[in-house]
Amino acid sequence: MNAEQARGYVAEELASLSLSGARKESAGGRARDTCWDSVVPGLGVRSYASGRVIYFAQLEAAGRTVSVTIGNAAAITRRQARDITRRVKLRALTGSNPAHTRKEVRSTPSFARFLADYFERIAPAWKTKTRSTSEYYRRAHLDGAFAGQHLDEITHADVQKWFVGVTDRAGSGAANRTYDILLAAFNKAEQWGLRPEGSNPCRGIRRNRQRKFERFLSEAEIERLGQVLADREQFWPGPVTIIRLLLLTGCRYGEIASLTWGEIKGGRIRLDDAKSGARTVWLGEEAQAILRGLQRGKPGEHVFINPVTGRTFASVHHYWCIILAEAGLGSVRIHDLRHSFASHAAAASETLPMIGKLLGHARVDTTARYAHLDDSQLLDVAERIGELIADAMGEVKILTSHTMYDRSLV
Repeated sequence: MNAEQARGYVAEELASLSLSGARKESAGGRARDTCWDSVVPGLGVRSYASGRVIYFAQLEAAGRTVSVTIGNAAAITRRQARDITRRVKLRALTGSNPAHTRKEVRSTPSFARFLADYFERIAPAWKTKTRSTSEYYRRAHLDGAFAGQHLDEITHADVQKWFVGVTDRAGSGAANRTYDILLAAFNKAEQWGLRPEGSNPCRGIRRNRQRKFERFLSEAEIERLGQVLADREQFWPGPVTIIRLLLLTGCRYGEIASLTWGEIKGGRIRLDDAKSGARTVWLGEEAQAILRGLQRGKPGEHVFINPVTGRTFASVHHYWCIILAEAGLGSVRIHDLRHSFASHAAAASETLPMIGKLLGHARVDTTARYAHLDDSQLLDVAERIGELIADAMGEVKILTSHTMYDRSLV
């Protein structure tokens, strides 16, 4: 094998992975640093002052050592560079292309390889919780799926069979969530040119129908809840205050439980990393009174600290179950307090765009409709809803005489 053949082998291997464009740009300039891969001998990485990183293979050709560029690290992964180096070195030894021994030369990767590349390239941009959840469903239901199949061989029928199997093994919810991951991955495969446009085999698969839990607290139920919270406050000040704020603001549990003092800006809470991205939570007078009654800490400190663990309250489920029993509320989730906030807003004749703004919904069509609303409207609505809920809870008396709490109590 000579140097020209070596370059040709690399080009063919890149083409087999639909990565021909990875070598179009020359590196340019003097290499700032060169290091060698610890797994595949002969695979090197060159870093340039411009910030560009290039993979290259060092091969024996015509009795001398030559270096052949594989491609830009922005276009190919380290795993792909390793595979290409291995195959080129094998071809140099045997004088033939191992792929020719197959019945058909594949131009696309296997599903397993594509899935690994997809997560390696896309997952780092996800939020931590999204990444960990997606990794879990990948390990549980995607690793090992479509075994032996290349990406372009997977059909609608294959996905349907897989979806039914996951539903049977893990339930409708897990199947739906994993399906969403697979759908997004195949969409990306089309964007990367690994499948024809419009060929996503997930399209047309109907998600499992799931039971919707819609539990809203009536005014009478809120009144009973308020009484129990008042009775329990001296024993569980932190959890009780969290629950009150959840009902008065419509926030998600994590948004209140992990709240820091620096996020509280007078009559609003500024959340930079909420589920749907940065958003503002508008506080009615009742919610503001609760926060004013707490001992304020430094901007980076959390508002609610569990005195037992010294950390934020990961959950108030234990306290909530006891409160539910004492209030006679039956089966109500913490998240249903958010639904109750929205239902009372609707009962007060607030518009759906206004309610969506207060709850921080992320749907694009909803966002477009309420984008014109101004801050004064939002604050007025938040106060009216807070007053309605506080009246039902009997909060007027509670807020004036029972807002401070001792963090030494559980």
